[in-house]
Amino acid sequence: MESFKIAFFCWESLHSTFKVGGLAPAATHLAERLALKGHEVHFFTRGEGNDATVNGVHYHYCLPYGGNVIEYCRTMSNMLVDAFRAHDTPPFDILHFHDWHVVEALHVLRDRNTVLSFHSTEYGRHGGNFGGWWEFQEISGKEWYGGYIAKSVTTVSNSTKTEVMWLYNIPEWKIAVIPNGIDPDAYRTPVDPGEVKKHYGIHPLAPVVLFVGRLTYQKGPDLLMQAIPEILAKRWDVQFLFAGTGDMRGYLEGMANGLPVQFLGYVSDTDHVRLLNACDLVAIPSRNEPFGLVLTEAWSAERCVVATEVGGLAENIDNFRNGIKVPVRPDSIAWGVCHLIDDPAYMQRLGKAGQRKVMDKFRWSVVTERVLGVYRDIPRAGRDEDLRDG
Repeated sequence: MESFKIAFFCWESLHSTFKVGGLAPAATHLAERLALKGHEVHFFTRGEGNDATVNGVHYHYCLPYGGNVIEYCRTMSNMLVDAFRAHDTPPFDILHFHDWHVVEALHVLRDRNTVLSFHSTEYGRHGGNFGGWWEFQEISGKEWYGGYIAKSVTTVSNSTKTEVMWLYNIPEWKIAVIPNGIDPDAYRTPVDPGEVKKHYGIHPLAPVVLFVGRLTYQKGPDLLMQAIPEILAKRWDVQFLFAGTGDMRGYLEGMANGLPVQFLGYVSDTDHVRLLNACDLVAIPSRNEPFGLVLTEAWSAERCVVATEVGGLAENIDNFRNGIKVPVRPDSIAWGVCHLIDDPAYMQRLGKAGQRKVMDKFRWSVVTERVLGVYRDIPRAGRDEDLRDG
């Protein structure tokens, strides 16, 4: 069986002190699945302590420094390249870079077999606005340059593919769309929903709407908050749980005054799974969502979702078959929740349909094979590019 020696470059992982968002589980689980298939995988990232091997993946850590995020990522990239060179005998077959933070490492190693994965874009993270501040311009420039020099590019959805083609003029032939994978069994667990609700001071029979994600403009928690009064006008006993941290928390707490809303902050993986399995509905009100890991997590727990019709959410939800898609407006979000909240059997059918789609399309066994296909095609892609240039 063909075996690759693979280097991952990523600024976060699940096995370090630095975990920020969905990038950590996406990259970590992919690395572990590749190792499970017999490939030698080294993961170069930030972290404290000595190098370690976890679930078959060899982790190499550095502690960067810098006065701003651009300088910080520059020193991180240089440190990661130094660590890479110490393990490049025999040489790595594939170098896989994740997002803009490590593009300066990609620059140094650009003559190798390289893949750059766009998990999002700076433009998308700011809600589709072109920023005027210098960090936006610097990061966008790195995203353009990374897409230009990488031998192959992957995106997590067709909408992100279209976005990077439009923003950075990356040719279509260079891009493969590969969704984030998931282990559905990790998110389905037997719980007593009433007991979980009681833990949060909620009546066992009260319907619960769950938001999971960063409390940031991109994720739209304020849109859901604005929808709550309209939802309560139809169903007075609905309760709302917001799990996650972010810079909008103080603002949201002000909006929540007098409403049946709890902010749980950071929740452990165990509590996250219990909440998914105990809630009645998961709301995903994002303004921009390249993929939306919480969608496949909710589906894995057989939960129904109401989501805004953007990005990967719009692509992956089949409206009224495995979820409800609505425009990016508070009144539309309220309509979606109200359409479902009085019909538990309907919500259960949609949740089960979502779980079936996860099994067919998003299991790691499916996603990992598609990634390996990209790796196998890199030398051919390079030859085709040479022919076009000639």
